[in-house]
Amino acid sequence: MKTNLLDRRTLLKMAGLTALTAALGQGCMARPTATPGPARHRPMPVLVAEDRIIRTDVALRPFRPSGFVVRSVRYDAKTVIHNYGHGGAGISLSWGTAALAVAEAQQTGAQTCAVLGCGAVGLAAARLLQRHGWQVTIYARDLPPATFSNVPGGQWAPVAVCDFSKMTPEFDQQLRLASRFGLRALQDMVGSQYGVRWLDHYILKNEPIQLPWYHENVRDLLPGHVDLQPSEHPFASPYVRRTASLLVDPSIYLNAVMRDFLLAGGRIVVREFNELAEILSLAEPVIVNCTGIGAGSLFADEEIFPVKGQLVVLLPQPEIDYILGAEGMLSMMPRQDAILLGSTREPGVWDLTPNPDEIERVAAGHAKIFNAMRGT
Repeated sequence: MKTNLLDRRTLLKMAGLTALTAALGQGCMARPTATPGPARHRPMPVLVAEDRIIRTDVALRPFRPSGFVVRSVRYDAKTVIHNYGHGGAGISLSWGTAALAVAEAQQTGAQTCAVLGCGAVGLAAARLLQRHGWQVTIYARDLPPATFSNVPGGQWAPVAVCDFSKMTPEFDQQLRLASRFGLRALQDMVGSQYGVRWLDHYILKNEPIQLPWYHENVRDLLPGHVDLQPSEHPFASPYVRRTASLLVDPSIYLNAVMRDFLLAGGRIVVREFNELAEILSLAEPVIVNCTGIGAGSLFADEEIFPVKGQLVVLLPQPEIDYILGAEGMLSMMPRQDAILLGSTREPGVWDLTPNPDEIERVAAGHAKIFNAMRGT
């Protein structure tokens, strides 16, 4: 087995940013971002009560302290291009890392490819390959709506991607590229067809607000950063910031992208792989590995581990048209079919059984916030 680790700096020097831009089929940084949404109104409170909880959703985030993997590995006549380990940012980074994976696939000279996995990352990779003229077959054990990608709220936010204290300059550059390309691709999908929309995002803090990594490094793509005075919002927190944020409804989005893939001539095979030899027996000369947490056992990645997350799911409220993030790892995201309350992080936990203590913490924390809202 021969391994070809394509250096990011070499790739960018050889191909330039325009080549990666072409991988998305658009000029990703060419057009200004419009101010989102209609005239805003005062946020309304979410009704948090035990009798409004309809379920608890649980998923496993595929986390690697050193960050996601996009690289080529040669196995005799086969090329495996890894694209996995996105942590809590699979939807956010899916199109960006797909562009990096496509750039590597283009160097093989092939035009037929297998993609492993039918979540957000696998579907984005498959669609970008199709746009470059590839014949693509997706092999997956689970299809939407049964993937882990169907569980999260879907806010664009490349968080929980890596241990930022261990970030290398090379991965920092890779993450910036994937973040920009990922956000730009989702902007082109805004609308009811894909379940992607701009919403106001209110950030509540007890101390002055510091911009997170992803806001600071793509701030030009996220308009509307405003620190609000108490008279300008109904929340009890001393510090409140409003930004614009993209929200993706996975239940709509994943089905729409899968439909696009099939309409473009793609093929889906439901199949589970238990070992590398089964993968290498596929007929396709190029294999893009988007198996997420499954890459650990299939490709002997000892660094990857699950981070269990769960959401308290409430009955929908049509009047709730904003996102909220607050102290204590609390977040609220509205969908057409439900209100999602999070978030939780349990590193190294494989158990998909809902944690009752976390359900109580998340529900009680949000109830306190919304019960304290003024003038509603």
